[in-house]
Amino acid sequence: MKIGVLVVNLGTPDAPTTSKVRAYLREFLNDPRVIDIPALGRWMLLNLIILPFRPRKSAEAYRKIWNASGSPLLEHTRVFTEKLRALLPGHIVDFAMRYGNPSIASKLDVMLAQSPDELVILPMYPQYASSSTGSSLEKFFSLLAKKWNIPAVRVVGPFFNDAGFLDAFAQIGKPMLSTMKPDHVMFSYHGLPERQIQKSENSPSHCLQTDNACCAVYSERNNFCYRAQCYETTRQLASRLNLAPDTYSTCFQSRLGRTPWIKPYTDVMIQDLGKQGKKKILLFSPSFVADCLETLEEISIRGKESFLASGGEDLVLVPSLNSADAWVSAAKSLILGPARQIAD
Repeated sequence: MKIGVLVVNLGTPDAPTTSKVRAYLREFLNDPRVIDIPALGRWMLLNLIILPFRPRKSAEAYRKIWNASGSPLLEHTRVFTEKLRALLPGHIVDFAMRYGNPSIASKLDVMLAQSPDELVILPMYPQYASSSTGSSLEKFFSLLAKKWNIPAVRVVGPFFNDAGFLDAFAQIGKPMLSTMKPDHVMFSYHGLPERQIQKSENSPSHCLQTDNACCAVYSERNNFCYRAQCYETTRQLASRLNLAPDTYSTCFQSRLGRTPWIKPYTDVMIQDLGKQGKKKILLFSPSFVADCLETLEEISIRGKESFLASGGEDLVLVPSLNSADAWVSAAKSLILGPARQIAD
């Protein structure tokens, strides 16, 4: 049986220039799952406020992390896919970006031309959010629905509590924890507007009703809650790293605009920890499986500068999984599943 595996990551501009970043942001932010407001309001926000000003600033940030291979996110995803392909001989393994290039449409066409018996899509987002996993799946299925021949399809779901994923992250972080001996460990996740969290709740009047109690336990009451999944990832990683409860925190980064986003905020916490006398912070970003603008620029550059200005001495980012062998092996297991692992 020949399967076609399509790895899907979020995306990146083609180049760190204002024009290329503008094109990328136009596609990204025009997605109604990302900016989930009425179409007219989204058009006005995008074309009158965001696109005239933000691309230049974002291009400057991208230039700080761009390297000889181009976009770090694109390069890490490419190498990861090459390693995964080597672990799945006889199968079709490729990658695409939800926004930008290579597109899902182009890679899906190439894959279907090779007549796979089954398609497996692996969204590279550990925790479920409609704006990431949901959007990628909607795009994939809308394109597939237009094809005449549609093979069997399987989706790799959120893997925020998968043992292989967690073990791979812990394997990277443990040596750094031992060497640095930080005063505090932060687990920073990409943020979301609070309204998007509440849209995902399947138990009325549960999400965001109390400080952290609603996310204290992951259960069927909040099994589509992005914030609850993030807290569960933190608990699982903290256990693997043997962290005492008062030595680590969960927080959320990358907020935009004036609408309330899920708390606590990473940038505020970084400053507060510095003012409280914490000197060394080790920071994990477990919502990203590949280092990108949000980890390399927002945390490693701006976050560190903010911590130093607040009285701290060092803030170190734990590298993401990128193409680590343990992560590639874990991804293979996610794709094949237990029964096929035995057959394999």
